[in-house]
Amino acid sequence: MSNRKWFIFGVTVFLLLAGVLVIVIFLRKKQSIALPPFFKSTLSQQPDQGNSSQLPDLTNWKLTLPIVSPDDLTQPLEIRQPELAKYQLSPWFVLDPQKKGIVFRAAVNAPTTSNSSYPRSELREMTDKGAQEIFWSSSAGTHTLFLDEAITATPKNKPDVVAGQIHGDDSDLLVIRLEGQKLYLTRSKTNLVTLDDDYVLGKRFTVKFVVGNGEMKLYYNNNPEPAYVLAKKVKQAYFKVGVYTQSNCQREESAALCSENNYGEVVVYQAKVTHE
Repeated sequence: MSNRKWFIFGVTVFLLLAGVLVIVIFLRKKQSIALPPFFKSTLSQQPDQGNSSQLPDLTNWKLTLPIVSPDDLTQPLEIRQPELAKYQLSPWFVLDPQKKGIVFRAAVNAPTTSNSSYPRSELREMTDKGAQEIFWSSSAGTHTLFLDEAITATPKNKPDVVAGQIHGDDSDLLVIRLEGQKLYLTRSKTNLVTLDDDYVLGKRFTVKFVVGNGEMKLYYNNNPEPAYVLAKKVKQAYFKVGVYTQSNCQREESAALCSENNYGEVVVYQAKVTHE
């Protein structure tokens, strides 16, 4: 082989190796990879919580995301402990810019769980450091969930989201739900009481569910008197936190609105659960 051919060969090999190195460096920077939203399930990052000591403790929760599971393309992805402790996936589950709250977002075109036609980015209460699903009775002990949160976005055609609930024996027992500008406590799609008849997106509020002695009480904005009391005995109940978007592509009635840019969103600043 002539010197010229050896030179060309050497340059070619060098350029190939340099190209491989660039690709490796690029892939290591996972957060910069632009993938379709339903295929971002591997791009978890460790959130820098800074001084945000009041952020919800995720120890006894699991997360359902509005993206498909790589293990089952018919189901949304679940994240459990210990991965959940340092997990975020923009924009579906991520710290807000001030690192004061967790943003939950679910687009109308996202995959849904088997028993629902609506998408969610939502925590489900667990026990044993997130290893087991928890179920508790409304007749034994006292079970409390305190939420400090704000609803920040609703779907454009059907502006309807759920922002926290007690789930149990007969599906949704008590639900915090925004329909348009009205914030309700609902049960089985029936509005029980209006919490705010002129809610503005981004407005922060608190709710507290207290369950015991066969009753479920809802307190709103730290009022010492319950906004509603439901007499209900259930054997298997649990709390859910985040956003459960009450719309989908069919409900949005437009191909243009069947998009990841059309979504429900809730920011949760505190989520505290106690069982006594």
